[in-house]
Amino acid sequence: MDKKSIVVFAPHPDDETFGCGGTIAKRLSEGYEILIVVLTDGRYAFSALFGIDSGPTPDELKEIRKAEVRRATEVLGVSDKQLLFLDYEDGTLDRNFNEVKGKIIEILAKNIPEEVYYTYVKDVHIDHRLANRIVRDSTRELGLDTKKYQYSIVRKYARVGPKIDRLFDLFRHNMTCVDISEFLSLKEKALKEFKSEVTTISRKQPRPIMEDIDMFLKGTETFFVDE
Repeated sequence: MDKKSIVVFAPHPDDETFGCGGTIAKRLSEGYEILIVVLTDGRYAFSALFGIDSGPTPDELKEIRKAEVRRATEVLGVSDKQLLFLDYEDGTLDRNFNEVKGKIIEILAKNIPEEVYYTYVKDVHIDHRLANRIVRDSTRELGLDTKKYQYSIVRKYARVGPKIDRLFDLFRHNMTCVDISEFLSLKEKALKEFKSEVTTISRKQPRPIMEDIDMFLKGTETFFVDE
């Protein structure tokens, strides 16, 4: 019997681990084959957030983040051959929409996954919302009978406050939770590999990109089920 497969789409090199790292580790332990597809290279994170364009430069940050995602996913049990980098510059998914979609269609058609994971339609970051559209459009065009799960990094109402964001969850009926308690320590170890985000690697940084990773270290990971 053929193994079941999963494809995880990450707009940036970190979203897969922050959003569903525990589920990735769990599915691997259950014998699933997993492919992680990273759409953009994340080179502009420091320039966008802190106005930093040297020490590291965007080109240097691109390589730093690629190395980090390799180390983090290796902690989860993912081998390098299970990682695919499309290497688009972050912030360019809009103008490369059709080209990216063509590549995603090829990937999905080749793998025919049992489950697909991708970022939530109402995440704050535009790359996350565009990744959502691209993956959803691709699965529709292929007519795939696959389970589709959206994971959220920072949702729209989280800007107002976490309590209000959780209140909105009470009215969302298409949610499911995956118990990752057995893999939580593994996910925490993986998250700490993203040193460019959870620490300060530049003297010019006023703070880490991700000041608190505890919100990603719960016993369950929540997904919005795409019908």
